[in-house]
Amino acid sequence: MRTEQKHKLAVRRGWRVRQKVSGTKDRPRMSVCFTNKNIHVQFIDDAAGVTLAAASTTSKATPDRDKLAANAASAKALGTVAAQAALGKGIKQVVFDRGGAIYHGKVKALAEAAREAGLKF
Repeated sequence: MRTEQKHKLAVRRGWRVRQKVSGTKDRPRMSVCFTNKNIHVQFIDDAAGVTLAAASTTSKATPDRDKLAANAASAKALGTVAAQAALGKGIKQVVFDRGGAIYHGKVKALAEAAREAGLKF
């Protein structure tokens, strides 16, 4: 399969997920973005169009950010950091937006780590 076709299918998968997932102030959307080198997590209130909290492997608040990459072990560590950031802002329940990625591997590791840290999906 050509690279352009794979990208087009991934974008369409992301749109399909976003049609069904929407965040509110009480239950924001936990949006996950994986690049080749980094992981980004945002807690978004779609009704107001505001990011309530965020965490990433490039953030200065993330411990040992030099050693983190876009793999399952780093995703687990970042899931814990993201959950702590959300709990610090008073967010206890979220809607998980996997961003078109398949719920497997690093996406699953990040979600499970966030659940273990106290977030409810």
